Amino acid sequence: MIPLTGILILFAMLLVGAPISFAMIVAGAAGLYMIGGEMPMMAILSSFPRETAITREFITVPMFLLMAELVLKSGIADDLFRTAAAWFGRVRGGLGIATALAGAGFGAICGSSTAAAATLSSTSLPAMTKYNYERPMAAGVVAISGTLSMLIPPSVAMIVYGLLADVSIAQMLVAGVVPGMLVTFTIGFTVWFLAWQKPERAPISEKVPLREKIYLLRLIGPMLLLMLAVTGAIYGGVATPSEASALGAFGAAILYFARARRSWPEIYEVFSKAARTSCMIALIVMSAHVFSTFFAMTQTTQGLVRWVGDLPLPSWGVIIVLVLIYILLGTFLDQMAILVLTVPIVVPMVINLGYDPIWWGVIVIVTAELGMVTPPLGLNAFVVSRYSGTPVGEVFRGIWPHFIAHIIAIGILLLFPALSLWLPHQMN
Repeated sequence: MIPLTGILILFAMLLVGAPISFAMIVAGAAGLYMIGGEMPMMAILSSFPRETAITREFITVPMFLLMAELVLKSGIADDLFRTAAAWFGRVRGGLGIATALAGAGFGAICGSSTAAAATLSSTSLPAMTKYNYERPMAAGVVAISGTLSMLIPPSVAMIVYGLLADVSIAQMLVAGVVPGMLVTFTIGFTVWFLAWQKPERAPISEKVPLREKIYLLRLIGPMLLLMLAVTGAIYGGVATPSEASALGAFGAAILYFARARRSWPEIYEVFSKAARTSCMIALIVMSAHVFSTFFAMTQTTQGLVRWVGDLPLPSWGVIIVLVLIYILLGTFLDQMAILVLTVPIVVPMVINLGYDPIWWGVIVIVTAELGMVTPPLGLNAFVVSRYSGTPVGEVFRGIWPHFIAHIIAIGILLLFPALSLWLPHQMN
């Protein structure tokens, strides 16, 4: 009865619009009070926040967020799309493919899906509009390409999953590399197929001289080196994720100051935005730990694990059901809420079924990507609509082909776990 009361408090607060972190702390604290009274509740509430905030793993969050803000303000994100468009513009649907590649490149420097969608809306969407791309198709590829930031390292969503599931942050980040390439290819191939099916959807853009292509490559060269240095340092065992994140922030600061003169208000904005987002994520992770401790003390998590193990379904059948639940949750919850509400409960079930929690983390993140573009919430779709002036209905219409392609990509990742696990298993 106590676990049910805690869940009812949580959902009641969410229904009245309370932030997810506040709702989970209140529900968890109320549950702890019902279990043991004031003393156990105060002991846990006084220790968990500090233990969460001072872990070495959590340092990666503010450092990678600072790296993303510095790169965003430096203007390199614009150069990413211009370079990809110059090299792929002559292919049918080339600007859409360039958007997917720019989204992947942006994901390698920024862990925020909405920031990626907003940036691509101001860079790639005007270019596709200029060459008379079909509006829903152009808006759809921008929205879906923004989700790559959730998967490709350094991904904040991957780090939060690692903190909640208590798995290696380094392995989680590296596990996103190959699936990130697969999803990028899936988006690009979907654009090419739609353009091949109906050529007037995506006209071919003008030819760019080879000299300009090489010049554009040189412009983004330092950023590519920074991406490789950060991921390579983690993969090669040269640096921990915490150290690599500091390296990334330092490298991004050099690029930021080298490209133009900066004003103090702009510098303040960069650091304050990274700090605010870091505090928000810290509060979310703390609240998730409090709520999951309440669940563990009531034996709810253990009971759910036993119940799932006794179901008359094969283990792969349970996994498919869980994936369908995640897709459903994505229609009305954002990815951070999905992670904090489900990971502490679902991961023990998955481990009990004999599956790798790193592989499952990749599946969860790729599935959560769909939630970012699926109605009625579909946050990325609303971001693209706001920044581009495209009606949100047109954005959702352009997303459906990518939704189907993403389902196929999830199926491939489910069938071939090695796509997610090979690189982590090769790490030093």
